[in-house]
Amino acid sequence: MTINDLKSRLKIPVIVSPMFLVSGTKLVIECCKNGVLGTFPSLNGRTEDDFEAMLKEITHELEVYEKETQTKPAPFGVNLIVNKTNNRLQTDLALCVKYKVPLVITSLGAVKDVVDTIHSYGGLVFHDVIKKRHAQKALEAGVDGLIAVCAGAGGHAGTANPFAFSAEILSLSPQCMVLAGSINSGKDIVAAQTLGADFAYMGTRFIATHESLANQDYKNCLIHSTLEDIIYTDVVSGVNANFLEKSIKANQVDLSLHSKEKLEQKLISNEAKAWKDIWSAGHGVSNIHQILSVKNLIDLLHKEYIQSLKEQMDRLNKIVN
Repeated sequence: MTINDLKSRLKIPVIVSPMFLVSGTKLVIECCKNGVLGTFPSLNGRTEDDFEAMLKEITHELEVYEKETQTKPAPFGVNLIVNKTNNRLQTDLALCVKYKVPLVITSLGAVKDVVDTIHSYGGLVFHDVIKKRHAQKALEAGVDGLIAVCAGAGGHAGTANPFAFSAEILSLSPQCMVLAGSINSGKDIVAAQTLGADFAYMGTRFIATHESLANQDYKNCLIHSTLEDIIYTDVVSGVNANFLEKSIKANQVDLSLHSKEKLEQKLISNEAKAWKDIWSAGHGVSNIHQILSVKNLIDLLHKEYIQSLKEQMDRLNKIVN
């Protein structure tokens, strides 16, 4: 698959990011059926067998959909943690090869051998980055695209302004750039493209869907939060990430701890776990007001996207004429 092949398969230029404990098979399948690229972390399959079962379900359901509708669904993707702490990397990579996963998103390390393995069957590899030096190393490893994770993104976000960071990434001449960070609407998708992105990366907005694995309290918390309720901290997981303040307070996590104490801190008396009980979200929560089905959300994004393009065209016509 080429970048152009990927673009041609999408209703709108959106990749739904892989969210730990949130992106399940139903979310991925519905995204792909409705024209956006759905992804999930391989580690959402708690064992190697569970991961393979997820791959089987997704590939089977999308094959059935294509036969029944005579319409090609959008491709799907898997996120691999490329780090020595992930002792499942080689097994999960082998399963990606076995099921010919169209897109593999690598995190916490860009390794040429991994990239070459995915390329061996025609898959694409995108790598998420928060710094220019990470992007340079990823390109040296041969990745097909860079995901610029900017300030305000959910999960392990960077701190760079999207205007500055996208320009810096594009200066490296990648085949493809994906922009991440508080992208929440069709207008935001157009804005990402205006900055030079090929695709918009959306995560938080898709947590508040019926098909996500997030529990109802988590979804409701998104609806009742604003960007002021997001805290960027390394206390929860040892790496800086954005979390909902309400869930941090509910689990009595002490944000004042420092260095080694942060990493050794057990998440208090009820044994709350990072990501499971302390919920991640990006600044885009300010514009989430209801829980929708994936289909209805994508239809809404498509409508907003087309309307925003028309508005841009109207502005252009006024300038030219």
